[in-house]
Amino acid sequence: MKLWRLISLQNQPHYLRFKLYTPSLSFINPAVHIQTASIVSEDPQIPTVQISFNGAQNTTLTSLSYSKLLSECCKTKALLPGLQVHAHIIKSGLFVDPKLLNHLVNLYAKCRIFGYARKLLDEIPEPDLVAWSALVSGYVQNGLAEDALLAFRQMHLLGVKCNEFTFPSVLKACSVKKELVSGRQVHGIVVVTGFDSDVFVANTLVVMYAKCGEFLDSRRLFDQIPERNIVSWNALLSSYTQSDYCWEAVVLFQDMVGSGIKPDEFSLSTIVNACTGLGDIGLGKKIHGYLVKLGYGSDPFSSNALVDMYAKVGDAEDAITVFEHIPQPDIVSWNAVIAGCVQHENHDRALKLLGLMKRSGLCPNMFTLSSALKACAGLRFQELGRQLHCSLIKMDVELDPFICVGLIDMYCKCGLVEDARMMCDLMPEKDLIALNALVCGLSQNRKDIEALKLFTEMYKEGKGFNETTLLAVLNSSASFQAVDVCKQVHTLSVKYGFLSDIYVINSLIDSYGKCNQVEDAARVFEECPTGDLAAFTSLIACYAQYGRGEEALKLYLNMQHMELKPDSFVFSSLLNACANLSAYEQGKQIHAHILKFGFLSDVFSGNSLVNMYAKCGSIEEASCAFSEVPERGLVSWSAMIGGLAQHGHGQKALQLFDEMLEDGVTPNHVTLVSVLYACNHAGLVSEAKRYFKTMKKSYGVEPTQEHYACMIDLLGRAGKLNEATDLVDKMPFEANSSVWGALLGAARIHKDVDLGQRAANMLFTLEPEKSGTHVLLANIYASVGSWEDVAKVRRLMKDGKVKKEPGISWIEMKDKVYTFIVGDRSHSRSEEIYAKLEELGDLMAKAGYVPMLEIDLHNVDNSEKEILLSYHSEKLAVAFGLIATPPGAPIRVKKNLRVCIDCHTSFKFICKIASREIIVRDINRFHHFKDGSCSCGDYW
Repeated sequence: MKLWRLISLQNQPHYLRFKLYTPSLSFINPAVHIQTASIVSEDPQIPTVQISFNGAQNTTLTSLSYSKLLSECCKTKALLPGLQVHAHIIKSGLFVDPKLLNHLVNLYAKCRIFGYARKLLDEIPEPDLVAWSALVSGYVQNGLAEDALLAFRQMHLLGVKCNEFTFPSVLKACSVKKELVSGRQVHGIVVVTGFDSDVFVANTLVVMYAKCGEFLDSRRLFDQIPERNIVSWNALLSSYTQSDYCWEAVVLFQDMVGSGIKPDEFSLSTIVNACTGLGDIGLGKKIHGYLVKLGYGSDPFSSNALVDMYAKVGDAEDAITVFEHIPQPDIVSWNAVIAGCVQHENHDRALKLLGLMKRSGLCPNMFTLSSALKACAGLRFQELGRQLHCSLIKMDVELDPFICVGLIDMYCKCGLVEDARMMCDLMPEKDLIALNALVCGLSQNRKDIEALKLFTEMYKEGKGFNETTLLAVLNSSASFQAVDVCKQVHTLSVKYGFLSDIYVINSLIDSYGKCNQVEDAARVFEECPTGDLAAFTSLIACYAQYGRGEEALKLYLNMQHMELKPDSFVFSSLLNACANLSAYEQGKQIHAHILKFGFLSDVFSGNSLVNMYAKCGSIEEASCAFSEVPERGLVSWSAMIGGLAQHGHGQKALQLFDEMLEDGVTPNHVTLVSVLYACNHAGLVSEAKRYFKTMKKSYGVEPTQEHYACMIDLLGRAGKLNEATDLVDKMPFEANSSVWGALLGAARIHKDVDLGQRAANMLFTLEPEKSGTHVLLANIYASVGSWEDVAKVRRLMKDGKVKKEPGISWIEMKDKVYTFIVGDRSHSRSEEIYAKLEELGDLMAKAGYVPMLEIDLHNVDNSEKEILLSYHSEKLAVAFGLIATPPGAPIRVKKNLRVCIDCHTSFKFICKIASREIIVRDINRFHHFKDGSCSCGDYW
């Protein structure tokens, strides 16, 4: 048998496998001529040891000499020289010496040749404590705790008594295996044999109980140690910290310092780790100062702990500063600082540090490259990510589960979904973490169908799922508007107990909301045990998005009662709700809250303020809010341009559009809709044609239905009906209801019956339930005196069970909204309102006002028509505003339909008579009546 057969047994780890054939040691050639042996340590810090046998064949060494040689071999774990010494011992006939056998057992145990260690032990007639202790210690040092305990039990059964050196090894094995029962039994033996007073044995008992989770017993034993040394304190400190009892570790450290024990570098690095666990950077900095004061600033363990602490709970720059003061940073130092930069999203710095690490001659390991993968994912560095993948293949750790997840995540975040899927497919065993990484990646890359399919496969194959899986699936359900999937995930959440997780609850609310299932979203919210900020934000956004602004504002009040601090997203949603409601007063209150909570500089809040004030009729305040937006993006410019257009400031809107282009912001389709809208309501036909023709070439925006509708409406209002009709016919897609509605509106303005009939017929097909089409067509017939056709339209509405949408106007006053319909007398101040209208009617008549009776379609005499016109809903709202608001205050009225021509004319008289600004928002735009004229220039 060759020598390599001996060496191959180095990988035979387990005590229970001694039944395998083990050759006799007598095979070693007794004629081996050893002149000089070099004992080479596996530890580069220990120098090579030279030993000599005086060169002669018959040289005989004493037992003491061999003992010294074997001791040197044990210290350096030098197996080959040890084997040679073993051979020479056999040759010299000293193999029966118990001391030499003990040394050999110790050597083979430390070198992991447990088969020979045990074989030698069995050949000793009466193995003593030294031999058994060597074997037990070797097992423990090499991580074979179970084998160590088996050896101890056999030793104990043979009646071999332990000492203060054996017990620590056995107790450490109990700690590693968390064998509390065995540990208690060993403790009993310790007490019986009287070694419980030994400080080293007591220290290992303290650690054993702590590692087994029995901290009360551990602390009680610690307190019973008569003379605690620094090792005693460190033992309990380390146990507390490793078990996440960080606050207890801090208190213990304070007790240690208070008792006069000077902490060493191990104590300080441990307590720094405790500060990291607590997330207490203030305390950590104090410990840092104490550490420097005691002279341990250059200790590598303490330095690494400090880098880790600053990286995880402090500032990345502080971590880098500490790192730069380490004289010779090791792999732990580099990993800590690189991971810290990644955690603080300073990905560029992390990759630069990786480059410095390589140039320093230190090779990155899998933990370094794992952090680097996260940095590549954060920066979307595809090529560097691939290079790191190649490095991992060379290191032969590519298929490590931890690394695979990092690669899947990196490829997904870099948009390389197919590479991520391939990486997942290559894994021999796909665990839930890897599958979750792929599901999340698919969802983030808008591969919603693939994400849902993968989840279905996972469920069918019994792979399981957790909160992370459900969050990704719900996100895809929301994006894909998959209501059924959302409900199924909801059912699974209830069935498997995930509905107690606040993140799942919030995602369900968000998903139901984005699927337009508002009631389901509200029900999930009401059933959740404790609503947090995210839950409130999701439901408020849901309410605001689907036109339930009042519920959104009420929910915000509940949120205030719970003393939850809102964020900018809450305020943005609330402002959008106020904008949709035209709730100017509530919008101003939300503005005040934004100031109070310090979100005025937030771009989301700023944009929402611009939109809210513009839609609530105060273009001046919208302009002020726009000027205060710190970094104006496309949304900011589009909101302000749209606001100016809606308020009839066409030229200002176009001027602002030019400023946006000069600022380097490229418009999108929404911006260009606002630009065309501005041209439309200012009658700027040539400008609109120029923008429409060049939008594809200049800005890369393909005209949509909205752009065509704006142009057709513009041409129609300007009387260019043939051009409008030609544009409809030349559209590259089928015209939708907006386009035909614009054409019908143009026909009404210019009393073109044929065009009106054509547009109305198309709308009857597209939107048969809408009453507006019937009303506009009836108006066209009435305008040319075709009352029979008006009657036909009314019969058509009756037969089709189409109800005319009633005109409703409302005015907001002192956080309350007052609603009016035509001829409404339900208001508590109706007598005053109608008296005010009578008064205004007389004053208007004197000023030259003449009622426009021709617009009333009722088949009644003119006196009745005049009364009906006088009591339109918007006039009632304005009259109420005049009697209920302070003199000089502007009156803001909203209407659900287009303001009628007679009311429009009336308000021009009333604003001048009452010396008030009247702001009316109808379904199309804002009208600012002031000093006898309207901002629309009578062009609406």
